[in-house]
Amino acid sequence: MPIFNLKINDKTHSVEANADTPLMWVLRDHLDLMGTKYGCGIGQCGTCTIHVNGNAIRSCLLQVSQAEGMKITTIEGLSETGDHPVQQAWLEHDVAQCGYCQTGQIMSAAALLKNNPEPSDEDIDAAMSGNICRCGTYVRIKEAIKTASKL
Repeated sequence: MPIFNLKINDKTHSVEANADTPLMWVLRDHLDLMGTKYGCGIGQCGTCTIHVNGNAIRSCLLQVSQAEGMKITTIEGLSETGDHPVQQAWLEHDVAQCGYCQTGQIMSAAALLKNNPEPSDEDIDAAMSGNICRCGTYVRIKEAIKTASKL
């Protein structure tokens, strides 16, 4: 089995895996980064969203062989202490209900605000449209993103 050198959360990890293994499973099963959740496995729900070179990407669709040389950030690497502005706003607005989709939601929101610090409602809707929340906390998510944009 090949070995892949991955830069994840500012650390380099050597991982032995099949080349076509989805990065999500490498994060979870090989590196014990359990914040990235499995949702649908086909890139439709957004639960497994991470940052790759600063962009929100579905880790279930990215093969480990494609990830070499890229800068990868998971929810664990967003902030060591959980004080990223998006995380703070999530708590302030009590966004999480069941919480399962929230890491993907937070990662998508953080990427949006990094690229567009003052998003309109339409910008937020477009950036978050690929993230599904079974509990329907979309109103609180939008309000939290607006709050985070001011932090």
